[in-house]
Amino acid sequence: MTQITHFINGTLSSASARSAQVYNPALGKAVAEVSLASVAEVEAAIAHAQAAFPAWSAMSPLNRSRILFKFKMLLDERIDDLARAITIEHGKVFEDAKGEIIRGIEVVEFACGIPQMLKGEITEQVGTGVDAWSLSQSLGVVAGITPFNFPAMVPMWMWPVAIACGNTFILKPSEKNPTASMMIGEWLKECGLPDGVFNVVNGDKEAVDVLLTHKDIQAVSFVGSTPIAEYIYSTASNHGKRVQALGGAKNHMVVMPDADISAAVNALTGAAFGSAGERCMAISVAVAVGDIADELVAKLKEKAENLKIGNGENLGLDMGPLISKEHHAKVKGYIDAGVKEGATLVVDGRELSVTGCENGYFLGGTLFDHVTTDMTIYTDEIFGPVLCVVRVDDYAAAAKMINDHEYGNGTSIFTRSGAAARKFSHDIQVGMVGINVPIPVPMAFHSFGGWKRSLFGANHMHGPEGVRFYTKRKAVTARWPEGDIGGAEFVMPTMK
Repeated sequence: MTQITHFINGTLSSASARSAQVYNPALGKAVAEVSLASVAEVEAAIAHAQAAFPAWSAMSPLNRSRILFKFKMLLDERIDDLARAITIEHGKVFEDAKGEIIRGIEVVEFACGIPQMLKGEITEQVGTGVDAWSLSQSLGVVAGITPFNFPAMVPMWMWPVAIACGNTFILKPSEKNPTASMMIGEWLKECGLPDGVFNVVNGDKEAVDVLLTHKDIQAVSFVGSTPIAEYIYSTASNHGKRVQALGGAKNHMVVMPDADISAAVNALTGAAFGSAGERCMAISVAVAVGDIADELVAKLKEKAENLKIGNGENLGLDMGPLISKEHHAKVKGYIDAGVKEGATLVVDGRELSVTGCENGYFLGGTLFDHVTTDMTIYTDEIFGPVLCVVRVDDYAAAAKMINDHEYGNGTSIFTRSGAAARKFSHDIQVGMVGINVPIPVPMAFHSFGGWKRSLFGANHMHGPEGVRFYTKRKAVTARWPEGDIGGAEFVMPTMK
C-alpha cells in the first residue's frame, strides 16, 4: 500500500508513528496509508519554515512571482495527473477535478502579479519638509488547514497569495485525500521554490492544535464546517494570531415566476448534484416563488432521475460517490429525517447501486418538495446530493427566509427582471450573490467569503482581501532637517 508521509523543508519525511487509511470512495477500499504528524513533527516543520522566512521575505516580489509563474506553466502541463489523483481519493468526476484545478490556477495567476498588489502609498510634503508613506510587509510563518472537498483548489486559495507576499507556509490538508498537496509541494520545489517555504504536514487534531497555538505561527486560514471554524477562530485568536475561518453553508436559489424555467432547472441540477453536493457553494434549497413550483419540481424530478453516476475515473459522468462510508451514512440519515418530518420525497437516491462499484459510497440525486424551514433538511448543511424545494408566495418571503438563516455563504436568483435582481443583490444578507448564475464563486482577483456563521474573521480569501490578510501595513513619516529644529515639544505633534 502506498505510504504518504509529509513534505517538510523540501523533502519527503519518514513515516510517523500514527497513520490513517486513505480510501478510494468509488470502490470503498483503502488505497494508501497517510502519516499523522506528532507534535514534534509539526514543530520541526514550523522551525524549518521560520528558518526559511528571512531569505524568502527579502527576495524581491518580482523574483517570487517568477517562481510561481514557472509553477503555473508546470501545472498547465500536468493538470491531468493532478486531476486523476483527486478523483481517486475524493471520488469527484475527472472533469470536475480538472475544473477545480483551473479555478486554483486562477489564484496562482493572480499571485504572479503580486508586485502590483504590494505597492504602497506616498504623500509628499504632508507637513513642511515632511513626507509620509505606507508599505506592506510579510507576516512570517502562516498556516492553512483545508477540507477534503477541494484538495487542490482550496489550498490554492491560500498558499500562492501567502508566499507571493513573502511568507512561508505550512499546509495541513485533509487526511482523507492528501496526495494532491504532496504533489504540489514536490512540483514547487522543481520550479525553484527554496526549501522550507512551502511545507505539507499531514495529520489530525493533534497537528492542527500545534498550528493554532505555536508562537511562531502568525496567521491561520481555514475552510470547513462551522463548528470547527468556530474552534479554529477562537483558539488561534486567543493565541494572538490572525484568522480567517470559513464555515458551513446552506445556499438558496430563488426562482422567480418570470424566470427561464429550463435555465433554472439546468442550473439547479448542476449546482445541487455536482460533486455529489460536497461543495460549500452547492445549492441545496430551491425557493419556488408563486405558481412556478409544480413545473419546477416536475422538471427537476426528470433531471434527478437521469443523472449519470459512477466511478469518476470514467469520462462523461455527472456525479461520483460521497467521500466516506461515515459521510454516506450521515447524508442517508438526513434523507430519513426528511421523510419522517413530513417533506415529500420526490426522488429517492438511497438505494442506488453502481455496477462494478458495489462497495462504493454512492447516493443518487435526491429531491424533496414541500420542505418547511423547521425541518432539519432545511436548517442543516447536509453536504450531499439532496435538493430541497421550499414554496413561497412572493419575493419578500423568499428574501426573509434567506436573511433569517444562520448561514450566509452564497445565494442566487433566477429572473428576467432587472429590478428584482437589483433589489435582491442589495437586500440579501449573504457574502456572494449570483444573478442568473447558480454558483457565484468570485474570480481570483475578487475575494471569496460568506457572512454570518459562514465566516469567522475579518478577511475573505484570495484577491485583494487575501493580500491584506497575509501582509501587515506600516506607516512611515520622515523629515530630513538641516540644523536645529527647535526644542522639545510636549503637545501632540501636528503637521504645519
